[in-house]
Amino acid sequence: MKKVTAAITAVGGYVPDYVLTNSELETIAQISDEWIVSRSGIRERHILKGEGKATSDLCVPIAQEICRKRGISPEEVEAIIVATITPDMPMPCTANIVTDKIGACNAWGVDVNAACAGFLYAMDIGARFIESGRYKNVMIIGADKMSAIIDYTDKTTCSIFGDGGGGVLLEPNDEGYGVLDSILQTDGSGWKHLNIKAGGSARPANADTVAERAHYVYMNGGTIYKHAVTQLEKVARELLSRNHLSIDNISWLVPHQANKRIVDAVSQQLGIDAGKVMLNVHRYGNTTAGTLPLCIWDYEKQLKKDDKLVLVTFGAGFMWGSSYIKWAYDGS
Repeated sequence: MKKVTAAITAVGGYVPDYVLTNSELETIAQISDEWIVSRSGIRERHILKGEGKATSDLCVPIAQEICRKRGISPEEVEAIIVATITPDMPMPCTANIVTDKIGACNAWGVDVNAACAGFLYAMDIGARFIESGRYKNVMIIGADKMSAIIDYTDKTTCSIFGDGGGGVLLEPNDEGYGVLDSILQTDGSGWKHLNIKAGGSARPANADTVAERAHYVYMNGGTIYKHAVTQLEKVARELLSRNHLSIDNISWLVPHQANKRIVDAVSQQLGIDAGKVMLNVHRYGNTTAGTLPLCIWDYEKQLKKDDKLVLVTFGAGFMWGSSYIKWAYDGS
């Protein structure tokens, strides 16, 4: 009996229409375009505007594009897993809301909160459901409305993050395509370096937490950079080794788009040609759980059947990981 794996059979992506440029940020936060580009490589990011607009409104067009490309109706989707740290509300989960908005009346939904590592974690969970034989159509979406939790007076964070996301459909495959291996890791002591200090059960929202601006992202950039570069190279090499692959065997490195300096450092340490590294941080900024699927969506037309992809990501917690995917179709 052939082994069943979870193949990616369709990809969707979405970014809002409004573009927040570095020039506009210069007037908001008194930081220059040169300063932003030199530290992150980011030139613009997209922002979701409109009263009541939320992360589910990013997810809906992603899900609809996936269904359209695959030629299925939302009623055929059996499960939706949304990776996000910006849920529409504390409860219910955003995936639950997405099932309603797209008419996926036969699907259950759940959220995964693993910050920038969220999509990789969610995809690994979804792959296990497919491999078990219990489900045939599992949708994985990574999306964040980061503008909702960013303090635009904080120079360390306001230029980095944007809104948007992407997603994939996972289906059973017995020809060796799909998510073939993953390594997921956590160092819980890293929580203090990247967090939102209030709004949870430890510090419920009140007038004091709002006045302290404690509901926005706090980030210790220097520490995160050091850990991210070290751990991403390490986990990618471990993944390659246990799958008997060399860096020359890899068609594409798909790195989390935290900033260009991290992407460049990791790819250089791995020794992979820059032409094989997916990069779009200059266009979208860091969309947190959305960066990996947005990269795949952007590069889909360049992907060929049998391409070998290595995904790497690092996020709050600290949580990081790497996945090895054998691509199942010609993107063109």
